[in-house]
Amino acid sequence: MTYRRAVIPALVGGLLITLLLWWAGASEQALQLRGTTSVFDIQSVSELRGWLAPWSYDPPTGSLSDGAAGGDTALTGGTQYADLYSTAMQIRFVAVFVFFLAGALLLVHRIPPTRGRTPATLLALWAWGPVAATLALTVSAPWLIASGGHGSYRVLPQLAGVLASSGPVTVFAGLLTALLTVLVAHLTAKGAEPLPRQSVPPRAARLAASVGTAVVALSVVILSYQSVAAWIQTSFGGEGLLSEPGDLLRQWLLLGAWTGPATGSLGDWLLYRAVDVLMLAVVWWALRLLPGLLTRTTVPAMAVGAVCATVLGLLASQVLHMAIDDTVDVWGPVYLFSKLGNGVPAALTFGILAGLAALVTLRLAGVRDAGESPEVTDTGEAPSPVPNSGT
Repeated sequence: MTYRRAVIPALVGGLLITLLLWWAGASEQALQLRGTTSVFDIQSVSELRGWLAPWSYDPPTGSLSDGAAGGDTALTGGTQYADLYSTAMQIRFVAVFVFFLAGALLLVHRIPPTRGRTPATLLALWAWGPVAATLALTVSAPWLIASGGHGSYRVLPQLAGVLASSGPVTVFAGLLTALLTVLVAHLTAKGAEPLPRQSVPPRAARLAASVGTAVVALSVVILSYQSVAAWIQTSFGGEGLLSEPGDLLRQWLLLGAWTGPATGSLGDWLLYRAVDVLMLAVVWWALRLLPGLLTRTTVPAMAVGAVCATVLGLLASQVLHMAIDDTVDVWGPVYLFSKLGNGVPAALTFGILAGLAALVTLRLAGVRDAGESPEVTDTGEAPSPVPNSGT
């Protein structure tokens, strides 16, 4: 699909996810109305407010500085901090639109919903929703931190807290957005000349998927081990604004957290390790199929596709974790979804590395891009040359 055709569904998706997140943030005030606890229990109300607060234009109570002590100066200071908060939210919503638009444009262009690619396009766009939200949170974080009046205090742990606040709302909004985006993309693709799928030898595809999965496993198996994760988080000292990067590194490097079986029964330990195995299996399978789904195996397409594969593996592991979690009777049904969407910053980091590693492996195995050498279509015939019209 050409960029000219792909921009229409990408715009629709960007607008929809922005409106959904704006609507979710605006709904946060409804949870403060009297009688809310008669519908939800207190724990569920608190959990829902935590989901929606990052997208609410109304700052949390007491989160803004009241300026200097007393008088007009305090009023002026409070207004300035409120303006900073409003600016942060404006940047956040513009950024989520721009980031989703850019990613969706590339995904729809390289994985158009034709020739059996529709499920892959849907899953990739769904996974890109939380990624775009995380990037938007990162971009707007400096203004949000400054609006609290103490931006110079523990700035990196504050930034880590902002990144961790994405929550399940972006996963649900991303799913609805992906459904509509794929529908519009399918309509815009009608009448266009179907682009052939890449011809990738199975052995090379499996090798590339294994190398990419090994990169993701570095975070899941090694860095997320409790003693290693503790060393990452506590090994930085010194003074100044950048003296505490541990919390921030934890967000960008750790896809989980686990320890040896000594802390519990072996059966429970094995059950929770099955969650990690499922995640790596999903990542491997997605990376195995990715080169054949792309119209061209370019660096941006492989990087973004691998990020989506890693996020999908992360979501699959979190769903399995929900299935084996037995705390719903204690914390309420809403708490069951509280961890959905966690770890997206680390998935972004290692997804990009996994995509690049898989692409290098494909090139070393002799697999070239469709634009570099003739490819073979599903019928076994070499495709006829097509004009380079935005593809």
